Amino acid sequence: MLYFLNDYSEGAHPRVLQALNGTNLESTVGYGKDAYCEKAADRLREVFVCPEADVHFLVGGTQTNLVAAAAFLRPWEAIIAAESGHVAVHETGAIEATGHKVFVMPGEDGKLTPDLIRSAVAEHQTGVEEHMVLPRMVYVSDSTEFGTIYTRAELQALHDTCRELDLLLYLDGARMAAALTAEGNDLKPEDFAELCDAFYVGGTKNALLFGEALVIVNDALKPFVRNVIKQRGGMLAKGRLLGVQFEALFRDELWLETARHANAMAQKLTEGLKSMGVALYMESPTNQVFPIFPNRTVEALRKGFAFDFIAPAENDRSVIRFCTSWATPEENVDFLLCAIRALMGKDE
Repeated sequence: MLYFLNDYSEGAHPRVLQALNGTNLESTVGYGKDAYCEKAADRLREVFVCPEADVHFLVGGTQTNLVAAAAFLRPWEAIIAAESGHVAVHETGAIEATGHKVFVMPGEDGKLTPDLIRSAVAEHQTGVEEHMVLPRMVYVSDSTEFGTIYTRAELQALHDTCRELDLLLYLDGARMAAALTAEGNDLKPEDFAELCDAFYVGGTKNALLFGEALVIVNDALKPFVRNVIKQRGGMLAKGRLLGVQFEALFRDELWLETARHANAMAQKLTEGLKSMGVALYMESPTNQVFPIFPNRTVEALRKGFAFDFIAPAENDRSVIRFCTSWATPEENVDFLLCAIRALMGKDE
């Protein structure tokens, strides 16, 4: 079985494991107060050019989003997200469990726009605000759940709209490195710090065993976040495991190197599918590919490959997702393309 199921099925990059092994018998203070977490946080501040930012290390993306919602919002405040957003679809109501509603908007390519944000705000600020849940934070992800990316102009427009409407802008960066290394991207790391109130940098989906780094730029959001992390069960006693991993990942731009490979494997797969005339549900420049196949082809592929089912399509077809990672061998992509070609009756 060859896995194209997700970008976190493998373990960690060898350089990350080497760093963990090299510090395995050291004793440090706990709960992220160790020297490794401090060094990793300083490195993130340097890369994202936000020297005054607070940096908190957590285990996973859902946990990070939950902590952000619980820490940044008052009890009657809500989040605006695209209907495909991770907080709305893949977190088992984690945000709602904090007591905060998620307003979903129909972003066709997985992205929000200023008009969508204005529409959500207009619907809920009607002169009887004390009777309604109020939008307060805009949630976006880069890359999105469909592998699409924001341009700098698009993120700037969201920033400006949030400032105009007194909203917070929070960015889920589970696949930030994939977005930054994608063809057509014009964002730089420092742009996230300039345009967002807070964001997180993903490690779980980019060569770490586990780990995300929450970066808080807005001073008003910084107080008591560690209290929320502890209360919500997110404070790892062996916090240095997160610091060691992030320090290794951000040494010599490894975090971008791993993402470039994942993207390259996905784009090779995309070009191969297009050469066979396979339709794509969404054009993605990152490490997620969304082909549309007849259901009989999908079932045949399941015998040798692991992948995600996304949605049914017309004419007895389905949208599926192939996801590549830092560890995807090129020969696995070649083997998958050969299998698809054979199933479609094409000559090699």
